[in-house]
Amino acid sequence: MEKEKELYKGLQPFLNCKDYTVSGETYEVMLNQKYEMLVTSPVPVDLENYYKSENYISHTDSKKTLFEKIYQTVKKYTLKRKLQLINSFETSNKNILDVGAGTGDFLKVCKNNNWNTIGVEPSIDAINIAAQKGIFLKESLYEIENQKFDVITLWHVLEHVGNLNEYISSLKELLSKDGRIIVAVPNYKSYDANYYKEFWAAFDVPRHLWHFSQNSIHKLFSEKEMRVEKTLPMKFDSYYVSLLSEKYKSGKNNPFNGFYRGFLSNIKARSTTQYSSLIYVIKNN
Repeated sequence: MEKEKELYKGLQPFLNCKDYTVSGETYEVMLNQKYEMLVTSPVPVDLENYYKSENYISHTDSKKTLFEKIYQTVKKYTLKRKLQLINSFETSNKNILDVGAGTGDFLKVCKNNNWNTIGVEPSIDAINIAAQKGIFLKESLYEIENQKFDVITLWHVLEHVGNLNEYISSLKELLSKDGRIIVAVPNYKSYDANYYKEFWAAFDVPRHLWHFSQNSIHKLFSEKEMRVEKTLPMKFDSYYVSLLSEKYKSGKNNPFNGFYRGFLSNIKARSTTQYSSLIYVIKNN
């Protein structure tokens, strides 16, 4: 519990952000200098209600709006890339755990490629959609006992986790000795984050409780005697996030500006490594 409190110590104001998806409420995003990490404040007591929206795209397979169509199209491509990444690891049993499995698409691809799959997803609606695809998910990480995994994936999930230090410890417990944890999260030090500031869609308050830098990921996991083996860019994220950010900033869709800022973010990140979102491949020391 002391480690959790440390994440909230000495917080300094950074900026104020609005919830554009559900409530329209404004939240403070505070800086923890020690971890070089941002923290959303306050955290709503009824946080689960802030996921109950047709606009919350990762819990649906809908293709109605422009953003949903873009999201679902890009998802097909990124699923192949994710599979390539996990297939590049030498594993003994091909056991994979996907945390925050959404509607089960990634696990379905894994299952079709001879991985032994288990997934966790708190959204009942998403669990039901996944079940229709033959992917049966658990509601909580703590339902999994006496199992070890060669790969544990968290695709845009760690930023949603409440007791962060405790959760990382639980992931480590579930990891096989030579296994890997794959964490994909937004990067608040990217060009698009700095350009859009409080309108940056990847702040996504209050659902995103934490906002990570590369240093914060290294520090959080090193404290659990783990290390970042490699860091990879998620280049499509800058386009999608910038398109949404343009809408939040101007109140209307502006595809040209959104794509331009997304493109510029990736160009600048070639030299800075500060891509809009990053994948961290993490191992035990």
